[in-house]
Amino acid sequence: MGRRNHQLWLQLWPIIQPYWLSPGRKSVIFQLIMLVILSLGSSYFIIFEILQRGEITSSLAAQNFHRFYQTFWFFSGVVIFNVVLISLKNYIQAQISLDWRKSLTCDYLQQYFQEQSFYQLQVNSEVDNPDQRLAEDVKNVTQRLVALFVIVLDSGVQLIGFMGVLWLISPILMYSLVTYAVVGSLVTTLLFGKVLVGINFEQLKREADFRYGLVRVRENAEAIAFYAGQNQESQQLKQRFYQVFTNIKRLISWQFRLNVFQNGYQFLTFILPFLILAPRIFSRELEIGAVTQSQAAFERVGLALGLIITQFNQISALAAGVERLTTLSNGMKREPQGKIQLVESTYLAVENLTLEIPQQTSLIEDLSLSVKPGESLIIVGASGVGKTSLLRAIAGLWLHGKGIIKRPANDSLLFLPQRPYITWGSLRQQLTYPQTATNISGDILLKILQEVNLSDLAEHYGGLDAVIDWSRVLSLGEQQRLAFARLLLIQPKYAILDESTSALDEETEASLYQKLQQTSVTYISVGHRSTLLNYHHFVLELAPQQRWQLFPTASYYVNQ
Repeated sequence: MGRRNHQLWLQLWPIIQPYWLSPGRKSVIFQLIMLVILSLGSSYFIIFEILQRGEITSSLAAQNFHRFYQTFWFFSGVVIFNVVLISLKNYIQAQISLDWRKSLTCDYLQQYFQEQSFYQLQVNSEVDNPDQRLAEDVKNVTQRLVALFVIVLDSGVQLIGFMGVLWLISPILMYSLVTYAVVGSLVTTLLFGKVLVGINFEQLKREADFRYGLVRVRENAEAIAFYAGQNQESQQLKQRFYQVFTNIKRLISWQFRLNVFQNGYQFLTFILPFLILAPRIFSRELEIGAVTQSQAAFERVGLALGLIITQFNQISALAAGVERLTTLSNGMKREPQGKIQLVESTYLAVENLTLEIPQQTSLIEDLSLSVKPGESLIIVGASGVGKTSLLRAIAGLWLHGKGIIKRPANDSLLFLPQRPYITWGSLRQQLTYPQTATNISGDILLKILQEVNLSDLAEHYGGLDAVIDWSRVLSLGEQQRLAFARLLLIQPKYAILDESTSALDEETEASLYQKLQQTSVTYISVGHRSTLLNYHHFVLELAPQQRWQLFPTASYYVNQ
C-alpha cells in the first residue's frame, strides 16, 4: 500500500505543480491562505459550539434558568458567526476548484492539440476516451482534491481541539478512541482499498465507452438508417450498457460492505462515550452536559482519525481519476513511432521513402520524387497500395517506415480529404477554416461560393454568418465543393487532394480543377478518374508488391 501511495503522489505532482507552484500565482496563494484561515476559524467555532451545547444541556439538567438564558444567546451568536464563516469557506473552495479546473483544462488542451496529439492518441495509443478525461476527470480530480484538502485541514484542527476536550473529560475515552480509529482505518484500507480503486477505474472507462457508442449512433444516424442497421447497433449498445451494469452491481456490492462497516463504526463512536462515562455521571462526578460534549468530541475525533474510512469512496474515485489523467498525459507526450524524417523546405520532395504498416509488410519501398512550385502530380493505383498512406506521411501523420520527406511549413500546406471536415460555425467560418481570418469581405466570399456552384447557399440559409449544423444540411458533393472553395480562397503554396472531388460529376470536377490551374497553388491529387490526368504534369503509379513508377502525363497516356 505504501508503494501505491508513493505512486499516487508521483501521479499527483504534475497535476498540482503547474497551478500552485508556478510563478505569478499570487492571487491563487491568497485564495488558499483565505481558505485556510476560514477553515481554521470555522473548525475552532465548531469546537466552541459543542462546548456551549454541553453547557446548555447542563443548565437544563440543573434547572438553572439564568445560566440557560446566558448560554443560549451566546450559543446563538456563535452559530450565526460560524454560518457566515462556513459559507465563505465553501464559496472560496468552489472558486479555487473552478480556477484550478480552468488552468488544468487549458494545459491539457494545449498538449492535446500540440503536434497533433489528438490524432496520435486515436491511431497509436491505448488511451481510451480522451474526451471524457479532459471534461469529466479534470473536473472531478480538481474538485475532489480541494475538497479533501479542506476536509483534512478541518479534521486536523478539530482533532487537536477535541482531543484536548476528551483528555480533560476522560483520558481513557481518548485512548479508546485512538485505538478504535487506527484499527478501523487499517481494516478499511487493507480490506476495501485495492478493490474499490480498481472498480471505480473500470467504471469510468465503461461509462465512457457506452457514451461514445451513443455519440457514434447520433453522428452516423443516416448511414445506419440506410443500412437498416438499428438492430445491430442496439445490440452493441445494450452489450456496452450490460458491461456498465455488471460493474455497477459489483461496485454497489462492495460499497454496501463498506457502508455496513462505516455505519457500524460511526454507531459505536456514538455509543462508546455513554458506556465509558456512565459510572462517573451516576456518581455525580460529572455533569450530564459532559456526556453531550464528550459524545460530540468523540464523534469528531473519530471522524478525523477515521478519515480514510469516511472518505474512502471519494479517495478511491480520486485515485482512479488521477490515474486516468496520468495515462492521458503520458499518451500525449509519447513520441509517434517511426523513423521517417520530416524536413522543412521550400518545395515538396521524398527521398528513399519506405512506408510500412505496423507489424506488417511494406506498402511502398524506396520512393524518390519531387514536386517543385508550379508543378502538379496525380497518384493512381488500385485500392490498398498506399495512396492515402503516402499523403498521411507527407502530412506528418504517418511515420512508420524510413526515409526523408521535405515539405513546406504547415501554414503553407492545405489538405482536402475525401470527406471534408465541416466545423461547427457560420458559413463564413466554413470558408476560412482552418484560418481564423475575419477581415475577408462578404463580397469575396460570395464570389468564391459562386465559383464552386454554391452561390445560393448564403441566401438560402440566412447569410454568411448563420450558424447551423452544416455537416447535416449539406450533401457530400456540396461539402466537397465547399472544401474546394476554401482552397481557392486561401490559396496555399501546396495543396494535397485525396479523392476530394469523388462525389462530384465530371463536369463540375473539371470546372474546379480548371479554376485551380489558374492559381499559383502547387497540388498533388489522388484519384481514380482518367479525366483528372488532364490537370496534372506528372503521374505516380503505385502497384502491388511495393512497386511504383513515375511518368510525365503524356508518357503515361502512351503506356496505357
